[in-house]
Amino acid sequence: MKHRNKQRLAEYARYKISKNMDPDTLFDVQVKRIHEYKRQLLNVLHLVSLYDDIRAGKVGADVAPRTVIFGGKAAPGYRMAKLIIRLIHAVSDTIARDPKVAALLNVAFLPNYCVSNAEKIIPGTDLSEQISLAGTEASGTGNMKFALNGALTIGTLDGANVEIRERVGAENFFLFGMTTPEVNALQARGYNPWEFYQKDETLHRVIDLIASGHFSPLQHDLFRPITDALLANGDRWMLLADFRSYV
Repeated sequence: MKHRNKQRLAEYARYKISKNMDPDTLFDVQVKRIHEYKRQLLNVLHLVSLYDDIRAGKVGADVAPRTVIFGGKAAPGYRMAKLIIRLIHAVSDTIARDPKVAALLNVAFLPNYCVSNAEKIIPGTDLSEQISLAGTEASGTGNMKFALNGALTIGTLDGANVEIRERVGAENFFLFGMTTPEVNALQARGYNPWEFYQKDETLHRVIDLIASGHFSPLQHDLFRPITDALLANGDRWMLLADFRSYV
């Protein structure tokens, strides 16, 4: 049944965005409103690290190929959310042009997320990304729908993730990141994202790749507002603090 649902989702992606998705790969999905606190950008940082590791030969054929699927809408005036969507597309295009990376990694953005395409996306999902900063998600219902359809959750202890983990068992939930008390304690001490950037070689390389224009060769500073938000403007949603645990 799961494979049939994945085939259905792959056919939908081929029809909707002319994107080929192999149902035999892991379908790793994050679909929800595009907002900085929901941390689609953390997912993208991980994608860039995977891309860089594969092309450097640090990841081999023993790793299960993965199709990472994003979906969602951004508010009309939310410039940062729209820029994150552009970055997702840019990373997707860069990966697709590199045969070595594309053999193990595929990225798709399904536009206009709604009930109709959720009916195809949710049953076809293997891994459900529920990665908001602990203490910021009021509840969450999408994570429940994914869990009820057999997807394993990658998530923080936030919102309904807490109850899902209790019900499915800790061994069936990929927990990462700070807890709400740890978030509050780090904020009280004074969170400095530069400390995480400087001490984590992978994170340093990922942010530098984005800032350098690697994914936007015709406009090198296109994604500079994103890296500035992470480093120069305080990383409000603490992506850099949770990055290593997430990876």
